Amino acid sequence: MSLHQKRLSSSKVLAIPKKQHKWVTRSAPGPHSKDKSLPLLVAVRDNLGLCDTAQEARRIIGNREVAVDMTLTRDFKRPLGLMDTISIAKAKAYYRVLLDRKGRLRLVPIDEKDAKWKLVRIEDKTILKGGKDQLNCHDGRNLRVDKDTFKTGDALKLELPEQKILAHYPLEKGAVAMVVSGAHTGEMSTVTQQISTRGSAEGLIEFADGFSTVKANVFIVGSERAEVTVPEVSI
Repeated sequence: MSLHQKRLSSSKVLAIPKKQHKWVTRSAPGPHSKDKSLPLLVAVRDNLGLCDTAQEARRIIGNREVAVDMTLTRDFKRPLGLMDTISIAKAKAYYRVLLDRKGRLRLVPIDEKDAKWKLVRIEDKTILKGGKDQLNCHDGRNLRVDKDTFKTGDALKLELPEQKILAHYPLEKGAVAMVVSGAHTGEMSTVTQQISTRGSAEGLIEFADGFSTVKANVFIVGSERAEVTVPEVSI
């Protein structure tokens, strides 16, 4: 596997100019896959504009001035994915990683109190020894719970960095969801119906705005109202 990444062949989720320079920092293995994340260095330099060069960005990150999900990091290749929070205490700046309507990852400014929680989607569940359940989330987190009241596709609001569950948002009729892939990427709408399909085909989720998509493309962001705001599309 190559350790380098050309900008022209980089992931479409990177909101960076593709032709101004030849190379771009490559995400290291981590909680988000390479094609659905952006490296922390790219976020600091290109998205936030805190510096002009990679050397300056590495110095900022190396000085432990940037926290991801309220945990300080020195890894400039650390992948940032959907719903992650970035905190720069020295600048009193806080951001959440969200998708815009073009499927690009954007850093949306938020308040300090909002940087202390994030939403995670339950991707899978595992039964551990002793009968406890483990929830496997979209950002690589594994949460142990005593009561099995959660289903795959549901979303949890977690306190950071303690990972305490603050709220549970089920995938059900009336829930507010964000579409994270497909033709309606970045759109938010209210779930009206779940359609189960026979065989191995994935079930469909229908929305109040008249479209539908497969369950894997749906990220619940609230019960009656959205807990996050979709960023505006820019060229």
